[in-house]
Amino acid sequence: MAAWVPTLQRDDVAIRPSDDRWSDLEYACHVRDVYRLFLERLVQMLSEDNPSFQNWDQEETAIAERYDLQCPSTVSDAFVRAVSSLADQFQKVSGTEWLRPGIRSDGSAYTIATLGALALHDPIHHLWDVSRSA
Repeated sequence: MAAWVPTLQRDDVAIRPSDDRWSDLEYACHVRDVYRLFLERLVQMLSEDNPSFQNWDQEETAIAERYDLQCPSTVSDAFVRAVSSLADQFQKVSGTEWLRPGIRSDGSAYTIATLGALALHDPIHHLWDVSRSA
């Protein structure tokens, strides 16, 4: 996840490469918020039996939170804190806790293990997106 820090230091970090693609800053804000959301869901999955999660509208959040206007250094610091907090919480998971379920808003069931896999996938996937504009 350290690759995101230099990305946020680019002079053109807030510039969209095209009208239909987020800027690197917007992608970093998105991934930061994914980690925050996953932390909330992980804590809930550990403390409740089979919790149900509301849909998270990523585009709506990007607009409401003004991802395009956020300060890159502030985003970088918050990104690192979000990654660390989620990693710390995952380190506490053990044994059969990895199998504890949750239900997505579309009715799909997933486990803490699945959530962990998604937490690894999302930043890597979006690093590919930002590397295309580098």
